[in-house]
Amino acid sequence: MDIKSFTDPVILFVQHNAHLAPLVCGLLAFGESLAVVSLVIPASTILLALGALIASANLDFWPIAGAAALGATLGDWVSYEIAKYYKYAVFRVWPLSRNPQMVEKGSAFIQKHGIWAVFIGRFFGPFRAVVPLFAGIFTMPFIPFMIANVASAIIWAIGLLIPGLGLTWLMA
Repeated sequence: MDIKSFTDPVILFVQHNAHLAPLVCGLLAFGESLAVVSLVIPASTILLALGALIASANLDFWPIAGAAALGATLGDWVSYEIAKYYKYAVFRVWPLSRNPQMVEKGSAFIQKHGIWAVFIGRFFGPFRAVVPLFAGIFTMPFIPFMIANVASAIIWAIGLLIPGLGLTWLMA
């Protein structure tokens, strides 16, 4: 199955249901930020494409970007809480169970950089899926975790949606 088979139906759905664009973007961002799920959902690609749709369908950017930021924040928060509860048992779940080097690198990254790892990890595909887990396992304090989580989610959401929006404006 190619990526187009995932992206096209979502984009078509939003074209026909523009009022649901914030909800769709929020759910995509949630899935993209939720540990493990993010590895199988091409949400970043879809969000980039939806950025172009925002301009061409004359949708309001900020509610959609806000929903995407909220979804991303919630996805990381859920991942953090799961790891806080299950601790090292999380390492027995795919993909961590099959990638001990990912566990080692993720552990070292979070221990070395602290909340900056949460912030920076949002912008790098494979790290996005596991950094919140490591933050929860190593019991990073909640408030610093959430500050980095929210700040990075806002920048990430805007950064994913603006390129398509800008290209559409340039081509108009």
